[in-house]
Amino acid sequence: MQNHQQSDRLSWGDTVFLHLEREGMPLNVASICLFEGEVSFEECVQFIESKLPLLPRYLKRVVPAPFGLGLPSWEYDPEFDLRRHVHEVTLNHGTDTELKALAAKLFGSVMDRRHPLWDIVVVRGLKGNHTGMIFRLHHCLADGIAGVGILSMLLDPSPEVRPLPKKKLKFHVPRPLDPLSSLTAGFVDSYSDFVKRILSAMTDLLSMAQRAAANGGSVAGDEFATLFPEITAFTERLRFNVIYRGPQKFACTEIPLADVKAIRQKCGTSVNDVILALVTATIRRYCELHGDRVKGKLFRIMVPVNLRGSNSTAELGNRISLVPVTIPLDIRQPRKLLAAVHKRTEFLKGVHAAELVSLAGGLIGVFPTTMQGMTGPLISQLPITPFNMVCTNVPGPQQPLFLLGHKMLHCYPYVPVGGEMAVNCAVLSYNGMVYFGFSGDAHAAPDLRKMEKLLEASFTELRDAAGIRPPQKKKARQRRRAASTAASAPATTELAPVPVVSDVTPIESKRVPEPAPATELKNVQPQLVVA
Repeated sequence: MQNHQQSDRLSWGDTVFLHLEREGMPLNVASICLFEGEVSFEECVQFIESKLPLLPRYLKRVVPAPFGLGLPSWEYDPEFDLRRHVHEVTLNHGTDTELKALAAKLFGSVMDRRHPLWDIVVVRGLKGNHTGMIFRLHHCLADGIAGVGILSMLLDPSPEVRPLPKKKLKFHVPRPLDPLSSLTAGFVDSYSDFVKRILSAMTDLLSMAQRAAANGGSVAGDEFATLFPEITAFTERLRFNVIYRGPQKFACTEIPLADVKAIRQKCGTSVNDVILALVTATIRRYCELHGDRVKGKLFRIMVPVNLRGSNSTAELGNRISLVPVTIPLDIRQPRKLLAAVHKRTEFLKGVHAAELVSLAGGLIGVFPTTMQGMTGPLISQLPITPFNMVCTNVPGPQQPLFLLGHKMLHCYPYVPVGGEMAVNCAVLSYNGMVYFGFSGDAHAAPDLRKMEKLLEASFTELRDAAGIRPPQKKKARQRRRAASTAASAPATTELAPVPVVSDVTPIESKRVPEPAPATELKNVQPQLVVA
């Protein structure tokens, strides 16, 4: 294997995600992927091994700077063992409920920092002749955009199965720097990073001032007077805004991307506006389901914004900013709600909210890493609610991906929960569908799976309000016309209707009784054991 750079430093943003993590509250990005057919575990291990030369950081662990003075670094794990990162689990019942329970168990466990911070669990025994794969990456290794880029690199764009290498992967581990050299390099890198952040902050301020002067009329005065108080108002707690305790639950569903785009076009908004409107309506329904009053309440969503160029989706690390979108929670008319979301997102673009948040976040990195390391776990346990929920929206590949010739049918995303944001939502588009993954604390939202039906109801309501007719309804009308024509025609030999069979079975949204917790694990580390 090619010998890569001996070590590289984490950015300040990656380091913050590392320090915010605490035991029982992992900060991972993840996904549940379903593939058609039975995938051989041993061939899967060989396949992943063949892809590792494309991802050298998958061979590296996080090493703190000496005495905590400086940024941590990525260094090759001298004890790297692929079997430590790729596991196999066989389900007893193979239901979607059991799969989600397994995923929630994995999502709620902290990865071993003595080794590279990623793992893949191959899930066998699923109904419908499917194979599941649960991907996990620590947030310091990648954000959602980078995670999708990595997934696209691991999988193939074609069902063609290429011969797997027969030789085991070998790589040269460079000798680590001696403590004095490592300490010196850490100081130099940290000072260089500090200077870059200060210069970048000054450049960003100048750039924002120039754009604001050039676009002075882009935000009307009355609009600013109306919407700015919403942004600066204190966040009102909702029923799930309580300190995260764990364990976790996971729920997921999907809707057609074509319908989302049709709504966007009909209403003159963006795809992201439609997504945020659907999530807002879902949360309103969930609160009202529990008897909570929503009149006059605001719902504040933290929306990550990609700061990469369009051609750097595979760039590792975190290159995001955060935008606070504050939406009235009591708007019941779907199109009126979508218009309100669009008005607020356009306002935030006009005042350069993403750049301002990125600038403020960059200045956090000025604080020494030792201080970040001590305060990070404490901050995550303070009764502070800056947002009600995180909602990520990552565009994924719109063509099918394959693993050893097996098509990936579905991909349900996961975003971590923590602090007083005990319920969050991740959104990913893939191959013509939009997938929603709801992560939540079992105490804050014991009935998290109700989000699935509530989101589907919100989508149907918005689609109907926009005048979008789903394809299946058109086919049903055609069948009714054909049946009516046949009924008026002369009598003929009666034929039995031909059942329509689908070869793709997505994760079910209906409630299913919880299975007996006797899942069989093979070749799995202790922290992955399903109780």
